[in-house]
Amino acid sequence: MSDAPDSSPAKTDASVSVASKTDARDSADVSTNTLVPAPVRIPILAIVLGVLAAVLLVTAAGFWIKIGAQGTRIVENQNRIDQYGSATAQMQAQLEQAKADLVRLQAQIDEAKARSDRLNTLVDKIKAGAAEIQTQMEKTRAKSDGFQSQMEDANVASIRHQGEVEIAKAQTTVMQTQLDEAKTDTARLQTQLEESRTNSAALQDKLGKAEEQIAQLQQVRPKN
Repeated sequence: MSDAPDSSPAKTDASVSVASKTDARDSADVSTNTLVPAPVRIPILAIVLGVLAAVLLVTAAGFWIKIGAQGTRIVENQNRIDQYGSATAQMQAQLEQAKADLVRLQAQIDEAKARSDRLNTLVDKIKAGAAEIQTQMEKTRAKSDGFQSQMEDANVASIRHQGEVEIAKAQTTVMQTQLDEAKTDTARLQTQLEESRTNSAALQDKLGKAEEQIAQLQQVRPKN
């Protein structure tokens, strides 16, 4: 397109000069062969025809240039269309890949939601169990506090009865001493009783022997 304005004037001038020379030769031939006294009309017609031919040539050249430019544009447009088609195919492939990724992501999201629901259910169960354990701990703590109070009361009672226990221990010691003395006295009396029984038996034997001697003596006297 940029080279057309430079080349068209040269071609026009060349065509005009050629047409003028041809018209000149034709006019010369006509003048030599015929005797028509109208030499002015033929060069004007030749000039007009030359100008028309030049215009047609320029127009044809312009058309050819435009056609070449249009072809170039068509090729460029076709290249762009091919590029756009390739880019569209790539974008379509990327879109399909994105759709597949989206499907996988949706599946992962659904699985994560299911896991989250299961975890929430488990957390609710754990919370319920923790609440029940807390209630049991409160009850156990109340019982422990009650046992602690009872232990403190028992400790106070034990401390209070400790003096009584000490007194009872002292009394038990005294009574144990008296019991030991009583046992000693009982043993001594038992010994004395055994000795008395032994002496009584000996005296009983002596008494029997004495009665026998008296009986023998009584039997001897009448004979005298």
